[in-house]
Amino acid sequence: MNHLVPFVHNLPNDNESAWLSILRTAMPKMDIRPIRDISEKDRNSVEVAIVANPAPADLSALPNLKWIQSLWAGVEKLLGELPDDQIAIVRLIDPQLAETMAEAVLAWTLYLHRNMPKYAMQQTQREWKQHDVLMASERTIGILGLGHLGKKSANRLHQNGFKVVGWSRSAKKLPGVETFNGDSGLLEIAKQVDIIVVLLPSTPQTRGLLEHHFFENMKPGASLINFARADIINADALTKGLEDRRIEHAVLDVFLNEPLPKTDPLWNNPHVTVLPHISAPTNMHTASQIVAENLLTYFTSKEIPLAVSRQDGY
Repeated sequence: MNHLVPFVHNLPNDNESAWLSILRTAMPKMDIRPIRDISEKDRNSVEVAIVANPAPADLSALPNLKWIQSLWAGVEKLLGELPDDQIAIVRLIDPQLAETMAEAVLAWTLYLHRNMPKYAMQQTQREWKQHDVLMASERTIGILGLGHLGKKSANRLHQNGFKVVGWSRSAKKLPGVETFNGDSGLLEIAKQVDIIVVLLPSTPQTRGLLEHHFFENMKPGASLINFARADIINADALTKGLEDRRIEHAVLDVFLNEPLPKTDPLWNNPHVTVLPHISAPTNMHTASQIVAENLLTYFTSKEIPLAVSRQDGY
């Protein structure tokens, strides 16, 4: 029996075609179709859907839906748009995603560690000037968020010789990493680090977490990397921190409005590196294998994979 599984998304046509091809290859015994190709009668039989930025109205057209499998790791948009807690939300937990993120964290940490923004600025001015090179062990890198992505990134930095400290809302232990938690721990991190890397999920507890008080307590000349969500950082506080030079440089991969509007002043700020949300894209092949395993388990045992906590937001 081929189980009917809708693919509900808001993706460009070429992305849809690519995803459908790979998902169908990974799950040849399942009938995976865009929701527009499923009749109203057949929609009544659907229990699980694969989703990527779905429109809530499309999901509401599946009256017997029990759970959805997201193709992304971040699910805060789904949580906000699907208040019905009868529908379980399963986010993508892909070991490859953590490896890709750890690689990005290391790459852009090295970018800051080796003064790349300063040399790029010097090139525009045709200025030939060398700067001291510190050893990795002389840099303290702070990781905010010690979940799957944070742990892998902290370990990668530690392996490359950096001193690493970490912060999470609740206490955690990590080999080779000094860890902090709570409000006092967050301020302690701010005072210690040369580079802060934000890898927190966007939840009611983390939105606006990094505000004026945090940046005012940052070590002078420290830099920031945000590979999480834009709403974790108070925009006004970030702007003031850059203006006051409390923040030497900010590498930003996430924004409240994406694509970042061409009129946004961040584009022209010499102390900001703008990235187009590329730190850890989903790998279609590895993600499809994980989705296939989750769906096969469900159709075999009716057991829904570990779902997101609506209270915690992840």
